[in-house]
Amino acid sequence: MNRKKIAILGCGNIGSAIAKGLVNSKLYKSSQIFVTRKSEELLEKFSKEGFQTSTNNLEAVKNSEIIIIAVTPQQLDDLLKEIDSELKENKHIILSIVTGATINQIKKQITKKIPVIRVMPNTAIAIQESMTCIASLEEDKDSLDIAKYIFNQLGKTIIIHEELMVPATALCASGIAFFLRAIRAASQGGIEIGFHAEDALFMASQTAKGAASLLLKTENHPEGEVDKVTTPMGITISGLNQMEHAGFSSSLIKGIVTSAEKAKTLYAKKDS
Repeated sequence: MNRKKIAILGCGNIGSAIAKGLVNSKLYKSSQIFVTRKSEELLEKFSKEGFQTSTNNLEAVKNSEIIIIAVTPQQLDDLLKEIDSELKENKHIILSIVTGATINQIKKQITKKIPVIRVMPNTAIAIQESMTCIASLEEDKDSLDIAKYIFNQLGKTIIIHEELMVPATALCASGIAFFLRAIRAASQGGIEIGFHAEDALFMASQTAKGAASLLLKTENHPEGEVDKVTTPMGITISGLNQMEHAGFSSSLIKGIVTSAEKAKTLYAKKDS
């Protein structure tokens, strides 16, 4: 596949993670990626790592073919107005990771016929372990394949219907924080029962990694694996039941649902 030049507009936390992941994957060299931010000071670290940098989004678009939009929902409209004049048909592809903004809402603000793909990764993309959800309109299926190829180098991808992109944001993008908090809680429990903090965190993290890997490799249901470590009157079921009495599963479910509801409101622009 021909490696099209990439620009990441709005290289904050998730944009930075994508840039680092692309380099770590060996798919791109840092010198082949253009990143932008409003602050020259914040761009210095990228320049030191060999990335092309600029505070000028038009310059980045002009020198790239794949445009990854990684700004906040509140910044999206102004950015689209800014770069519209430099977008070229049959050259550019837009990959949007802007929460809540639909493909049609983006296309209606562009005067050219440019493919727009919605992509929702998480910050594990920096180490090529992202769960990335991708959606497109039927007319942009060819460009969807390009997006899938790129993000398959950075973890796992799944193609979903666009109406599921907001729920995907809660389950996968916000979800990584939920699992990180669960690991932190487990490590704090480890400290209370006698382990040093760094040992407890290492043990909890590896245990969580093992649990996830077990499900991914065996494709078994979680409860089937739980049953293998719960014995009558045993210590595991005692601990699990205490967690459930305290609302462990319920709180996680509520957190995901609440995040999904909030994600719907972040980009309030309505289709005209």
